[in-house]
Amino acid sequence: MTQTLRAPLMTVAPRATMAVLSLISVLVGWEILARALASTYLLAGPVDVTRYLIENSGLMLRALSVTLYEAMWGFVWGNLAGIALAALVVLVPRFENLVQSLALVVFCLPLVATGPILRVLYGPGLGPQVTLAALAVYYTTFVPTVVGLRATPSTWLDLVASFGHGRWKELTVVRAMAALPYLVVGLQIAAPAAFLGAMVGEFTGAERGMGVLAIQAMRSLDVQATWALATVASLVSILAYLAVGGIGKYLWPDRPSIIMASPAQNNGSGRWAKWLKTCGLGLATLVAVLILWWGLFEFFDVNSFFAKRPMDVWSYLVTSPKALEHRLVLWEAMGETMAFAVPGYLAGLLMGAVLAGVFVLMPNLAGLVLPVSIALRSIPIVTTAPLIVLCLGRGAAGTITIVAVMIFFPTLIACLQGLRQAPGQILDVFNSFATSPLRTLFLARVPAMLPAFFASARMAVPAAILAVTVAEWLSTGTGIGNLMALTTSTSDYNMLYSSIAAVTGLSALAYAAVGALERVVLTIYAPEQVR
Repeated sequence: MTQTLRAPLMTVAPRATMAVLSLISVLVGWEILARALASTYLLAGPVDVTRYLIENSGLMLRALSVTLYEAMWGFVWGNLAGIALAALVVLVPRFENLVQSLALVVFCLPLVATGPILRVLYGPGLGPQVTLAALAVYYTTFVPTVVGLRATPSTWLDLVASFGHGRWKELTVVRAMAALPYLVVGLQIAAPAAFLGAMVGEFTGAERGMGVLAIQAMRSLDVQATWALATVASLVSILAYLAVGGIGKYLWPDRPSIIMASPAQNNGSGRWAKWLKTCGLGLATLVAVLILWWGLFEFFDVNSFFAKRPMDVWSYLVTSPKALEHRLVLWEAMGETMAFAVPGYLAGLLMGAVLAGVFVLMPNLAGLVLPVSIALRSIPIVTTAPLIVLCLGRGAAGTITIVAVMIFFPTLIACLQGLRQAPGQILDVFNSFATSPLRTLFLARVPAMLPAFFASARMAVPAAILAVTVAEWLSTGTGIGNLMALTTSTSDYNMLYSSIAAVTGLSALAYAAVGALERVVLTIYAPEQVR
């Protein structure tokens, strides 16, 4: 019995030691750097942050309690929506593609622009914060839950069918149990995302909360307050991430380590048939979005002054006398945004994949750095963006870095897990020929990593847009994020809705483009993923 207990402890102890060493290294390096840059007023070290938190503990606790309350309800409602959509996809397979497309379009809505609209619709209160928190999490729960519901062994389904039960019984009794480990992984990612959504909602006119304090600190250039808020937000997000993961690991120790989108189904149709089907799905999604957009505003009889309908946007951009001028303003802003978003997106993906390869070649380095990477994965972008801009400035370097940081850590985790998924039999063959670790990495591990890499690349598209628009909204004063901020303050709702439509459409198209590239690459290197 003693030996049985000792083995897990011996496994956990080195990990805990490496995590503690990583934390100490970060704190020491942070303090040294802060003291070296003391005259620049760019960085507050752990000592200054701790002093500020002690002196302002009451204010911080009140703001934190408000944001946590909003995030909690957003977490609940967003995850319920994601689970319900996943169940609908499994119960009614014919609606699967349309439901997934609509869910993606809603997920691509820019939170920084949706917030002001929700503020007008809801009025004062917690409604916008809770809604944005829910919008930030539902898709990250929907995707893995669908994968989990489909991961049910066929023998289980045959057993249910043998007793004459239908789809509902199959879903609630069998598929639900198979999906629980996948759901836990989705909830783990959703926990810090809910906190991020709540803070973004507070930027749009809330009276209390962490987001309100963050805006006040940035406007007054209070470096200590800014770093203290970022530290608290980061700690809360990290604890939420680890708590959900710990609960899931305790209940389902064999939960999946990677979230990958459902593999595409090859029905044997030709290229033209697939192309027509894709175009038909895109057209159906567009029609459904326009109907929902118009129908919701009409059903709730929302004032057309600030609740613009699709025809209002069409008139503003196409048929009005100043339509060309409006389009030029919109395209110019979109061009500025994409000039930062694309390099940051590619840099984040590249750094995440390269560092994952380095960690596989140097496992000891991974043990030291990976705990910090997992922690940084949970930090809300709304707290890191002002700090990066503060250090690197409002130009291209700062904005591109913000996007890269947002993309880098999730890509690192996904790619690292993907590299470790290389089949043992293949690795044994390489070892039998005394193949070098570097050659084994490129020829065996990288192909196994590709599904995880592309899954992360697709999910990173909306994240990149969120990062760049947050930076533009809060700090840089350029791009589509700044345009949405200006139109909100001037009540130019035609331009605001046009901006939202443009950003959402571009995000959805970029997501689809990455998915198309994924299918081409995986057809060559991982054909089982597209069969």
